[in-house]
Amino acid sequence: MNHIFNFLFEQYSNSSSIDVFLEITAVLFGFVSVWCSKQNNVLVFPTGLISTSIFVYLLFKWQLLGDMMINGYYFIMSLYGWYIWTRKVDSENVTPISETTKREKLMGVIIFIATLIFVYAIYQFFEMWTSWVAYVDTLTTALFFVGMWLMAKRKIENWIFWIVADIISVPLYFYKGFTFTSLQYLGFTILAIFGFLAWRKHLNNTLQAA
Repeated sequence: MNHIFNFLFEQYSNSSSIDVFLEITAVLFGFVSVWCSKQNNVLVFPTGLISTSIFVYLLFKWQLLGDMMINGYYFIMSLYGWYIWTRKVDSENVTPISETTKREKLMGVIIFIATLIFVYAIYQFFEMWTSWVAYVDTLTTALFFVGMWLMAKRKIENWIFWIVADIISVPLYFYKGFTFTSLQYLGFTILAIFGFLAWRKHLNNTLQAA
């Protein structure tokens, strides 16, 4: 049992207790945020803001610029999503769950490609192409950027991007030495699958009622 514990958490031996506490707190709020998203609850955004704020600080401290940019983007998109989810589309209803239009799919492709180019330029400028992790970081950043944009617009396809990026992030963050964050993404993967199924059911019921 000690071998398993050491394998999972030995990387925290040189970390300060406050950093470990902050990471755990960010992970917990991250779980609450994804759960609220699954439930189609607007609290996804305020809880997400807390989680991303903490991660921006920690990732800046750990000099993980790509990951910091992801969370900084999440923070901004959470504010945007909070507005979209609570905006009235008529006198009674707020923005509903829907599928992406052709125009939004094209926009998603543009965001994906633009993110790849942007992250590549950042890593090139700071000379951070030192291992395969940088290339995987670039891919996951682009996936997360599109996923967050789609979630902010309440599009069901956001879950597909979350699922793919979360699966990749589980071993990636463990390799980086952040076990709690790795476990967070494992939980996120499971919640994202259930979130997609819940949103699909909600969307089908709405279409049938219409």
